[in-house]
Amino acid sequence: MEVEQNIKDYNEIENDMNKTKSDEIKTCNVSNGGQVIHSTDKENANPNMENARNSIRRHDEPSELSFETAPENQEEKAKRKLIENALKDPTTPLEKWREFAKSEYGLINDDLRRSVWPLLLGVDREQCDPVPTLEELSNHPEYNQVVLDVNRSLKRFPPGIPIQQRLALQDQLTVIILRVITKYPHLSYYQGYHDIAVTFLLVAGEEIAFHIMEILSTDHLVECMQKTFEIVQKRLLIIYALIWRENQKLFEYLERSQCGLLFALPWYLTWFGHSLNQYRSVVRLYDYFLASEPLMPLYVTASIVLYRDEDVFREDCDRANLHCLLSQLPDDLPFEYLLIKSEKLYEKYPPHDLHRDIEKIIEREQKIREEEDKIFETRRQMIQRRRNPQPPAPSFIYRLFPQAILFNRKSIIVTTAFSIVIGIFAYYYKNNGTFHVDVIR
Repeated sequence: MEVEQNIKDYNEIENDMNKTKSDEIKTCNVSNGGQVIHSTDKENANPNMENARNSIRRHDEPSELSFETAPENQEEKAKRKLIENALKDPTTPLEKWREFAKSEYGLINDDLRRSVWPLLLGVDREQCDPVPTLEELSNHPEYNQVVLDVNRSLKRFPPGIPIQQRLALQDQLTVIILRVITKYPHLSYYQGYHDIAVTFLLVAGEEIAFHIMEILSTDHLVECMQKTFEIVQKRLLIIYALIWRENQKLFEYLERSQCGLLFALPWYLTWFGHSLNQYRSVVRLYDYFLASEPLMPLYVTASIVLYRDEDVFREDCDRANLHCLLSQLPDDLPFEYLLIKSEKLYEKYPPHDLHRDIEKIIEREQKIREEEDKIFETRRQMIQRRRNPQPPAPSFIYRLFPQAILFNRKSIIVTTAFSIVIGIFAYYYKNNGTFHVDVIR
């Protein structure tokens, strides 16, 4: 559980990846997990997160979105009529709209969403603010980044749409985003914000989409639009706290693998809009999130991981393997079941009840990091010793005479000559014991 390290797009698969050889790291395609980062604060982004991005082979484009529809079943038809009747009644309370949005099948179709989504957020459909032109917004410091991200979102538009219409929609999307961050300069744009905005644009049109994004940016998404991701980092730990409460074996397996939470970052920041392949799944989740508490995407994430526990246990307890597995959302996830499960988790473990668990997870992570640092330091010292071996122990001559003398060329010659004289003297003395006496006499 990569904690207390700053997540600026997220804290996982990091330090160890820099400590091991690149050929020991298994790679996988990540659904743009590394693309979600505040463009205004890239230089302050967590270097560990940057290393994680660079350590994983990834594709920077979102998965292609399928807009395939299915005929309504009898239950959907019945619910659609209920919603249509409620729309005719101006006294229908907010709680009723939330009930429609959260219950099975959500708001059924985009025609109904176009009417109900604004009601869920209290958007005044009659409000019409002056819309600046794209040229007027082109001086905004985020303009180039927003245009770049919008141009990457081609696969999030319906297939077969005329190119002129798509280009017009892309311009509208750019204007929506820049209008919000211009009106609220204390909010920072992040890559992935456009994935949310494009869904509201396609369903509700430019003006309503702007007001929806304006409200969400100052409420549901406000923590994601700060200068750093410190708050987001700690929020993500809710996922592990929930898994710890519900399936401790799964939690310990994930903790041991150190796969971290990078896989969940784009889900949270884009409300799964970047990672899902089915348009109907995206809008179904948006129905639910608009009617729920701001942190509900984290509970849905935990429900998905808990639901896939058998898939997790089938993988080796390895960070790269599990990151790859969890980064990919299967097309056949039973979202209606998962949303019910998420609602129960929220009722059972509201965010304020998880603070102590989160602190325990942080403590566990700190201990793991300390142990890793010790191992790393031991390995570093071993490598250093191999690269710079210690000189051999000094010989008798080195101990007898100062090394400083021996390093001088003349001193070496003198020392060698002296050694030879001593050797000759010893030889004659051995063969003629009176040699020195005769000399004296």
